[in-house]
Amino acid sequence: MELICYLHPGWAPLIRPAPARRAWMDNTPESFAYRCLPLNIANAHGWEVLTPFAFDAMWNGETGADAVTIRPEPGANPERVPVSLFGQGVITFHIEGIFRTPEGWNLWVGGSPNRAKDGISPLSGIVETDWSPFTFTMNWRFTRPGHWVHFDALEPLCFLFPIERAAIESFLPKFEPLDADPATMERFQAWSRARDEFQLRMQTNPPRTPAERWQKHYYLGIDASEKSLAKGHLTKLHLQRFDTSAAPQVPTAPEDDTTLPASSPTGQDTPAAAPPAEVTALRLALAKREWLLETLERQRDLVPGLTAIQRVSGLSGEAFLERYYAVNRPVILQGEMADWRALTRWTPEYLKAAIGSQPIEFQGGRSLDQRFEMYKDAHRREAPFDAFIDQILRPGAGNDAYLTAYNSERNAEVLAVLHNDLGFLDKFLDPQSAVPNGMMWIGPEGTVTSLHHDLTNNFIAQIVGRKRIKLAPASEVGKLYNHKHVFSEISDLEDHSINLALHPRLTELRLYDVLLEQGEILFMPLGWWHQVKALEFSVTTTFTNFRWRNDSYVNYPQE
Repeated sequence: MELICYLHPGWAPLIRPAPARRAWMDNTPESFAYRCLPLNIANAHGWEVLTPFAFDAMWNGETGADAVTIRPEPGANPERVPVSLFGQGVITFHIEGIFRTPEGWNLWVGGSPNRAKDGISPLSGIVETDWSPFTFTMNWRFTRPGHWVHFDALEPLCFLFPIERAAIESFLPKFEPLDADPATMERFQAWSRARDEFQLRMQTNPPRTPAERWQKHYYLGIDASEKSLAKGHLTKLHLQRFDTSAAPQVPTAPEDDTTLPASSPTGQDTPAAAPPAEVTALRLALAKREWLLETLERQRDLVPGLTAIQRVSGLSGEAFLERYYAVNRPVILQGEMADWRALTRWTPEYLKAAIGSQPIEFQGGRSLDQRFEMYKDAHRREAPFDAFIDQILRPGAGNDAYLTAYNSERNAEVLAVLHNDLGFLDKFLDPQSAVPNGMMWIGPEGTVTSLHHDLTNNFIAQIVGRKRIKLAPASEVGKLYNHKHVFSEISDLEDHSINLALHPRLTELRLYDVLLEQGEILFMPLGWWHQVKALEFSVTTTFTNFRWRNDSYVNYPQE
């Protein structure tokens, strides 16, 4: 079936499949809110229309249409600014588009689910879009007077999804006692007993990991006996983007809310707007920084040996310090692990035999979350090691499960049995450090580490398999839209849906593409941006315990 949005000349609505994430859910302890599958599905159960610019609005409490004041940001197109038409503290957005659904289908139109906004509430409507030649409006009503409400640019103003007209009238609602359905009653009683036992276990034997703190029956579509009850059980929706091939003037809306400010000024008593002089000074300071970084990088280009990522062997510690570590340039070291038994021994079968069924922690459920790197705690999982290996060796395992350095502290004791198969890089690393044997990464073909930079210098030692690494100098930070901690607005530089209209500087990016072979070590300098993808079953160890200072993270500016 098709959902068509017909565009009059000049119309260019910003529409996207609604993301499942919400900022308030991210901020719950251990991202607890995402354990509620109905919330996740509702969040993503439609398309969002975004406001193209920021504005502030206030209602004075009176009933007339003139009782609302609306202040758009400078430069906003007046034809797209919301208006006050009805009075009663209602503001109206004109939606650019005539929507067409299949015969017998309407559009439900309202506010984006689970996005509360202080001082104003979205109104909902049902529109017969299988025949209507008219546009429709989206309306919001103030809930209290004298309160400035702020909408950010690219904030959702409307949420819509198709519903079958009159289907609801065919339902016959009724009450019946639970024992009228013995099978359901039995399953409910079993779940209730399991729930009571679970709660008692939480009190008497508190779990060690977040994944152990909740029951997953509904999330997995199973009853208390772990029997599957649903053929079409959903844990994630995959809505399609609107096809813009026939309307190239329509900009691509961002996939998630990462372009919004970290904290919206909603709820302030006055409109949130920085003084123009302060904004100008900040922009000038950033422009000067970008100029300096780009100029220094261009100067390095004058000597190709300073910018190419070289493969070298037999490098002394002093030469490594002078040529690479101290000057913040990457290099690939060859032959340094030639005598490590791990290079030939560490097959999946060998690893399973060495560690067996001892429990390990890993990152799981990553395929359900585009920002899995940013929200690592929400993806902590636990399993017997041999079961984990079996899981990642299944065909198409992809990026869903990955044992990473983030799990190192929890796994240190279990993985210690493998240390005898490793050697030592004493001329580069401090063997007396707290973690002399590094931090291990184990995953299948297709595992990905999203685009980011580290706060330390790192060795990436590839023990099993190969990895493709895309990296960019620290000087490219302004082209990579760093928005939160060490992450970019762009998770994957290979994503063909990247909107270059929103991220135009990506076209200027100075990017290196490295194939890291088994037995090679890549030195990843502090601040260098990189993303990593495993090309087959892969085991990697990373080291940060260099003989030289590597503690710049201690004074990293806090968010």
